[in-house]
Amino acid sequence: MLLKLLTVGLNIMAKKKNYVNNKDLFAALVEYNNKVKEAEECSDPKPRVPDYIGKCILLIATRLATKPNFSGYTYKEDMVSDGVENCLQYMCNFNSEKSENPFAYFTQIIWFAFLRRIQKEKKQMYIRFKSSQHMMSELAMIDAGDAKVTL
Repeated sequence: MLLKLLTVGLNIMAKKKNYVNNKDLFAALVEYNNKVKEAEECSDPKPRVPDYIGKCILLIATRLATKPNFSGYTYKEDMVSDGVENCLQYMCNFNSEKSENPFAYFTQIIWFAFLRRIQKEKKQMYIRFKSSQHMMSELAMIDAGDAKVTL
């Protein structure tokens, strides 16, 4: 009986539900890209991105931000928003003839957006550090100059 309970428990764990259904996302993305092509041919404005695609992109970005690679950063929200922005920007470049995996496509876009944000933040942190270091050295020089005058 115990063995049967364990195997049932393992089967339930093995059937873990994915948070994004790749087939549905692919169908929605193909449909959206077709609408975009039709709009371009008629010189109409680009159609609005469907809510389903937007939710999927946000889920992918939010879930990717929880990975250990990105766990210690305080600017995760900026990373997620950069990832979503890049996905929306490059969504029309997805070629359904080459791949049927939009999940991997968006994950790669978000991954590299995260890396770019980390590099920007590191650069800004270095600038702030150098600026404060320069200010401290100037204050030390001013204090040393005042000490000579008062003597």
